[in-house]
Amino acid sequence: MSKSNLKNLEKIKDTIDNSVDLSEEEKSNSVRHIEEWYREDQAWGIFIQELSEISPKIKVLLAELGLL
Repeated sequence: MSKSNLKNLEKIKDTIDNSVDLSEEEKSNSVRHIEEWYREDQAWGIFIQELSEISPKIKVLLAELGLL
């Protein structure tokens, strides 16, 4: 994830933490989900990179399938 995306992620988390409309449980659940999505995004990037090392054609196929 790029530095600008990380900054945006931190802004989102800060906004959630500072929200007066959300309960503490909602804040905690929201941040937990965001962190989970972040980890999934990182894992997907690593997966694609490793597949691309096997064959650059795989990346093209995944793009054609709309997965990239």
